Amino acid sequence: MNNYVSFLQAAIVAGTPLLFATLGEVITEKAGNLNLGLEGMMTMGAVFGFMVGIKTNNPILAIMGAALAGIFGGLIYAFLTITLRANQVVSGLTLTIFGTGLSSFVGKSLVGNVVSDNIKEFFKPVAVPILSKIPYVGEILFTQDLFVYLGYITAIILGIYMFKTSKGLNLLSVGENPKCADASGINVNLYKYLHVLLGGALCGVGGAYLSLVYVPAWQENIVAGRGWIAVALVIFVAWNPYKAMIGSYFFGGLDIIGFRLQGSGIHISQYIIDMFPYIITIIVMVIVSIKKDSKNSPPKALGVSYFREER
Repeated sequence: MNNYVSFLQAAIVAGTPLLFATLGEVITEKAGNLNLGLEGMMTMGAVFGFMVGIKTNNPILAIMGAALAGIFGGLIYAFLTITLRANQVVSGLTLTIFGTGLSSFVGKSLVGNVVSDNIKEFFKPVAVPILSKIPYVGEILFTQDLFVYLGYITAIILGIYMFKTSKGLNLLSVGENPKCADASGINVNLYKYLHVLLGGALCGVGGAYLSLVYVPAWQENIVAGRGWIAVALVIFVAWNPYKAMIGSYFFGGLDIIGFRLQGSGIHISQYIIDMFPYIITIIVMVIVSIKKDSKNSPPKALGVSYFREER
């Protein structure tokens, strides 16, 4: 049982960067914008968060630096796709190339550096009083680091915002039918900009988790395709922030299970295991298309640039 608890604890840790990136893409796509630049924004967040952490020795400033880097990436994408109405798929792919290239350039001088003891101490696992005493569940969920708890809180807040507030319902209407939303007095472009930038910030924070806590040092290709997994995860969790928690931790478990199995004497290639998230996502897409369930379908205006004069 201790082995199972240890594995599930590690799965949550491995799934935390995926959770932030997935939440960022969920909120972006709910605004009607398909951003495939998650890999680039996560990498930018990882390198700039790490650089700020090294320079200032301050964990809060490091997180803020990562969020701002993600916002910068989101701003590039938003200007291209919302203001200039450029193709969203091409813009997202371009952002990935730009983000990874910029991060490689900036990160050259950071290779070999390790975060300070002050930052390590700040992000060390902390047991939540009372909740951590719950048998098994408490040990798995509530003996984690502050970043993991921030992931729980962010997912819950976004879920409440999207489904229980008037602003959140406005967001959903922008993603479903921007023409009707505009006609009802909602500033469509403002909603798109704000939520694309928020999505970028969350991606940047997810990248920072890798360089500040998960590794914690700078190395080339630190994100290692997690941005693309997050894109697949958005479909897997049906654009739902609550389901994003379950999906991210499940995919996080897939990320580490190969090494665990090898440690137990069961030899399965990690390359085969790496295919599972995408295979599962394809299966989910097929099921959703057969069921034609509107609850689990993407926003109707996803990927379509909005031009007010065409109303």
